[in-house]
Order: sequence, then C-alpha cells, then structure tokens
Amino acid sequence: MCLGIPAKIVEVYEKDGLQMAKVDFGAGTLREACLVYVPEAQVDEYVIIHVGFAISVLSEEEAQETLALLREMGSIEEELGDEIPD
Repeated sequence: MCLGIPAKIVEVYEKDGLQMAKVDFGAGTLREACLVYVPEAQVDEYVIIHVGFAISVLSEEEAQETLALLREMGSIEEELGDEIPD
C-alpha cells in the first residue's frame, strides 16, 4: 500500500530547474520534495508527499488529523502484528 504523508514546508528553492522544498515530517525528520505539482505551495504550509513529490496542499488542521490517524494505525499494527482483522 502506498501512502501520501503530510509534511510542513520549511524551505523552498530551485534545483536543476525544478521548484523543490525541504519538508518536515515531524520529530526533525526532514526530506527533499519536488513541488512541480503544487507550485503555489509556500513555506509553513502543509502538503501531502508521495514518493518525493508534493501532490496537494492542505490545512494544518487536516495535516494534524491525518498524522494522528497514521499514528493510530501504527499503534494498531504494533498491537496486532500480522493479525489485523478484515
């Protein structure tokens, strides 16, 4: 399963002719992402990152709700291991 993960843009710059960003997934996890699909995205905004590309801009509230759900899913997987019910 492939997921898009919310991240906060902390820096925007150009690299090899492409608009890029340094994004923060939380807890100091910084990565580089391409902004070609969301050129309107700005520093301090949240975006969904999928395989190194920002694919949509979202509000901080939406980002925090999504991150909370992802954390909850991780907790469930830890508790149940491979025995996740259908």
